[in-house]
Amino acid sequence: MDLYVILKLIWAGLLCVLLIGLGLMVGMDMGVGTLLRFIGRTDGERRTALNIIGPHWDGNQVWFILGGGAIFAAFPTLYATSFSVFYVVMILLLFSMILRPVAFEYRSKADARLWRASWDWVFLFSGFLPMFVYGAAFGNILQGVGYHFNWTGQYFQDGSFLSYLLNPFAILCGLMAVSLSVMQGGVMLMIRAENPIYARARRYASCAGVIAAALFLIGGVWVRGMRGFVLEQGDPAMPANPMHGQQVSMQVGAWLNNYALHPVLWLLPVVGVVSMLAGVAFVRANKPSVAWWMGLGSWLGTIGTVAAAMFPFFMPSTTNPDQSLTIWNSSASQYGLTCMLAVALVFVPLILCYTSWCYYVMRGKVRTEDIIKDTHSY
Repeated sequence: MDLYVILKLIWAGLLCVLLIGLGLMVGMDMGVGTLLRFIGRTDGERRTALNIIGPHWDGNQVWFILGGGAIFAAFPTLYATSFSVFYVVMILLLFSMILRPVAFEYRSKADARLWRASWDWVFLFSGFLPMFVYGAAFGNILQGVGYHFNWTGQYFQDGSFLSYLLNPFAILCGLMAVSLSVMQGGVMLMIRAENPIYARARRYASCAGVIAAALFLIGGVWVRGMRGFVLEQGDPAMPANPMHGQQVSMQVGAWLNNYALHPVLWLLPVVGVVSMLAGVAFVRANKPSVAWWMGLGSWLGTIGTVAAAMFPFFMPSTTNPDQSLTIWNSSASQYGLTCMLAVALVFVPLILCYTSWCYYVMRGKVRTEDIIKDTHSY
């Protein structure tokens, strides 16, 4: 196999890993933000929840940067087109994420009930919206996106951002991502909090896991009757030019073709559903540490299922299917992919080691009475 093709496949795999890490780590602290007003009945309890993720939330945002940076450098055509198609949605996403650090820093600056309650709503908004958009993005690309290029390579958008964000399937995918986020956030609160926060987090995490599994199964049935895309002709070693070199057709149920050709791929959705339900079982059995790892399996199964179904597509075009962006026609040069791989092999393990060390050092329960006495905590 050509080295250039191998590099494209490696970076497509690494992108999946980064998206899984983003869902797991960022989803965890976003889930705590979404739950904040529900698991904390007093100001002290809410401060406890914030201090559980306080040492980690900014480090978790590294996964956002890694994901965006990988797309930018490894698949520049995909980066330019997708960020243009979803421009308004990206602005909403960035706005919500800007509010998040502001809320952390300003919530406890004034000891006023209305002031702190207002920032608590900001936490809910900035926790719910990013994960909803994250899931809705997967729903949108599965349906295909309305865009095309003219002969000069200029991009044209053929649909409004509301049609991307608010169509029924995208909403289902968005709510599923939020459910997984709430489950992971609830599990994190169980690991580090005591009652009554522990009991409330246990209840919400359990419900969220069941909802996520149900939505995942409904989405699978939905995809079966959806129009998918089939790459009829295309050279894996082609340059990054979406206007030439491939032929794509649209067929109902086409997203299941790869599963028909390679039945072993059915293990991915099975891993996803089993991990979600097993996570619920471990939550109810009061084993949150094991349930946390089930969250990893849930995201791996979910994103792996989408990747296996769509391969080799990244962002199909409903306007001109032949101009759909794939792994083959939206990648960087062989030299660029090689240099990036060398850097990734050094820094990704370092990030994983540092993150693991931080969680190890800051393990243990966070007690409400200690937080109330500590004027320097969140």
